[in-house]
Order: sequence, then C-alpha cells, then structure tokens
Amino acid sequence: MQFIAEYGLFLTKVMTVVAAILIVVAGIIALSQKGKGGDKKKISIKHLNKKLNDLRQHLQQEILSKAELKKVLKAEKKEKKKAKNMPRLFVIRFHGDIRATAANSLREEITAILSIATKDDEVLVVLESGGGVVHGYGLCASQLARIRQREIPLTIAIDLIAASGGYMMACVANKIIAAPFAIIGSIGVIAQLPNFNRLLKDKKIDFEQHTAGQFKRTITTFGENTDEAREKLKEELEETHVLFKNFIHQYRSIINLEKVATGEHWYARQALDLKLVDELSTSDDYLMGNLDNKAIYEITCKTKKSVLEKMFQQAELAWTHFKF
Repeated sequence: MQFIAEYGLFLTKVMTVVAAILIVVAGIIALSQKGKGGDKKKISIKHLNKKLNDLRQHLQQEILSKAELKKVLKAEKKEKKKAKNMPRLFVIRFHGDIRATAANSLREEITAILSIATKDDEVLVVLESGGGVVHGYGLCASQLARIRQREIPLTIAIDLIAASGGYMMACVANKIIAAPFAIIGSIGVIAQLPNFNRLLKDKKIDFEQHTAGQFKRTITTFGENTDEAREKLKEELEETHVLFKNFIHQYRSIINLEKVATGEHWYARQALDLKLVDELSTSDDYLMGNLDNKAIYEITCKTKKSVLEKMFQQAELAWTHFKF
C-alpha cells in the first residue's frame, strides 16, 4: 500500500510537470504562428455517380463481351442525358470524438449545402460516434436541425455506432438507417473523475480551492468532496438527462422514452423493434440504391491543422465536462 501511495503521488507530479511543459510549448508555438492567419478550411466535392460508374464500367470491360458492352454503354449514354435534371443527394461523413471536434467541419459542410439545396434534394449523413461532451454534441445536433428547418429531407446512416450524443444527432433525421449490428442508443449522461484527496492528506499536502458562488465547483479532483456537492452534481446530471430526452421526443416522438432512455444500448436489429431506427441497411446500399435516380455529391470540409492542434488532438477534456 505504501508503494501504491508513493506511485500515485509520483504520477500526480509527473502529470503536473507534463501539463506545464505543454502549456509552455503551446505558448511558444502560438507566438510563432501569430500573424500566419488565413482561411485554413477548404470545401471538397466528389461526384460519386462518376466514381461508382467508372468502377462499374471497368468491371464491365473485363467481364462483358464487346457486343454486350456496346449495348450497355449505349443505354448508359441515354441515362446520362436524363441525369442533368435529376434531384441531388448530398453526402456528409461525420466521425465524432469525445470533444465533438468535427462540429466546425459539419457547420461548414451544411452551410455549403444549404446555399444551393432545394426541397427536391436530400442530405445523407453517414454518422459514426459514441458520444461525448454535452455542449459539443448539442451544437452538432443543432447544425443538423438547420437542414430540417429548410424542409430538406435528411437521412442518417449508421454503419458502426451512434450512441449517446451520437444518437442525439441521429434522431434529428427524417429517416434513420443502420447496419444490422451497429450500436444504437445509450440515452444517458455520465460525469466521472478520480479523487486524490486522501493521498494528499496522507502525504500532508494541503489543497486550497477558492470560489465565489456556492456551487461554482461541485466535486473536484484534489479537494475533499462532500455529500452536498455529490447531490448537486447528481441533480445537474438528471436535469441534463431530461433535456436530452425532451430533444429526442421533439424529433422522434414515436419512441417510448421510458423504455429506452435508461443508458442502455442495442444492436440495430433490436433497435428497429424499439423504433430507434427505421430501416436496416448500410450507407453503401443506400448510395447504390440512389445511383441511377439522383446526382450524388460528397461534401467534405478539410481543415489544415496547426502543430498546436495536432499536439492536443488526442487530449480528451472529459474531467471537467458532462458527457453523453
């Protein structure tokens, strides 16, 4: 036990030193990059019909006879003439982390689409996220709501996971499709952090924290947590959970929230019965199904990351925030 205590204290010191070094390095890099501004975002557009048709034609050339290939190409030429008047399907791919850092790219992509999309078009968001900080995923869901407000059909495709904050985003859609074994749900809220107070007391190390406002800080990492602080945190978690459930009910009232808002998750086959999703399908099948009747464009906002941003890309700020 003595070894564990000493090791814990050593680990705390190391974390403090590393944090100090990172702050200094960050300051130096920030100063060196001052004045090197400019727009680091770039919108990329891929015409998926062309990409998929090129792949199909390559296979046809290898497999079909010359007569068969000629017949197929002639038919495709007629279809191309029709394609000019086809409605459009805009595709966005969202990969979420705990901090919802993809929110900025999502904003730019949706803004670009809304500048030209009409009610005859459709937006498909291929969503992958296990959730994260409340404010980050709240913003992401609000960005998707902009599409609904313009009455443009919104479809969410879940190939792997849309849980917690990820499902909060998904529920905004007019239609949710999911691969059979995709993970769905986890409608709950969590807050967690370690506490080193007993270790500090054992080593006769004082910790002081000064606040203005009774509940400016509830539970802490180094201070002594009280039952009153724990109750206040629990109350805040419950309030956030209610907001979460109300948001889902606003967009997906067919769900029995008493049954599914327990923090549990399900595979999509089960989620279909619970009305958490509307259809079992992959994003690939959905795209292929629309290949001949819609002009499909994938919209991507590429952001050039600074050295500082790359350094902190893996740093998840989960200690001081609630997360879905």
